[in-house]
Amino acid sequence: MINNKLFHKLLLVAVLLLLVLLFGTAGFWFFSGKTASAVDALYMTVITITTIGFEEVIDLGGNPAGRTFTIVIALSGIGLITYLLTNLTAFIIEGELKDSFWRNRMEKKVKSIHDHYIVCGIGNLGISIIDELLSTGRDYVIVDQDRKRLLEIDEKFRNSVLIEGDAMEGTTLERAGLNKAAGLFAVTGDDNQNLIVSLTAKQAKPSIHVVAECGNPDHNAKMKMAGADTVISPSRIGGLRMASAMLRPTVVSFLDQMLREDNGDLRIEEVILPQNFTSCRIEQIDISSYPSLLLLAVSQGGKLHYNPPTTTILQAGDRLICMGKPAESLALENRLATS
Repeated sequence: MINNKLFHKLLLVAVLLLLVLLFGTAGFWFFSGKTASAVDALYMTVITITTIGFEEVIDLGGNPAGRTFTIVIALSGIGLITYLLTNLTAFIIEGELKDSFWRNRMEKKVKSIHDHYIVCGIGNLGISIIDELLSTGRDYVIVDQDRKRLLEIDEKFRNSVLIEGDAMEGTTLERAGLNKAAGLFAVTGDDNQNLIVSLTAKQAKPSIHVVAECGNPDHNAKMKMAGADTVISPSRIGGLRMASAMLRPTVVSFLDQMLREDNGDLRIEEVILPQNFTSCRIEQIDISSYPSLLLLAVSQGGKLHYNPPTTTILQAGDRLICMGKPAESLALENRLATS
């Protein structure tokens, strides 16, 4: 947020001012007949360039060269100090204004979205989550304390909503729009912080769905007690992924291709049947009208039914597990919600 060009200007002026002080001190010492102390010579330089005008401790009366030297030092020093103070003021005001405008812009963005996802922490895991949210067209808000990291993310992911602050504090999560968020990711990279973030979020909004990172598998139970609905161990997931790549390379290759399509539009999604849904058979909701969708399973009362027959009766609250384009899954969900 700080203007580097202005900073370098200030640094240059500060160096020049230091040189004027050194040059002035040496000059007054010389024009005193080399009898003045270094402190007296520096004192003369300072009162000259700051126009304080206290008593002169080095008498330059009858010394035209010394007085000419004083004029040169005064003009140089006063000009540099004026320039330094002007730019220093601009430096401070510009930084504060930029920070204020940046915060206001982000807070306005938060107000304009809903059913978004809050990502607390932007390490490697957080960036992977952001990539997936972007690929599937979900709104998100990033929360982190590291200003430099936030600015890097702002450059990498344009139009991101960024909140600077401690995700363990309820006020920070409020600024991130917790009250209207669909879910929260606690991925700070620290198990203790993730636990507190989960607890804080659940206390503020019990219905929020929280997915927490847990580096130590021994902490999984504590994470869930703190409010995390799902606890993910990256090391365990990574190990399973590597084992699958060795034992089931074709399956892994298929999944990689599905997730790494240029358009990023092949995913396994879930479609939730709304509360006003009228019970009917699977064949009656006409999934075949969405070319990319393939129904893999139906979740009913927490129990999964894989490859369900088309005569299966669907009810409100059931979840359809489909593979296909997220846009078509969303279109099906919206149609079922309004039909």
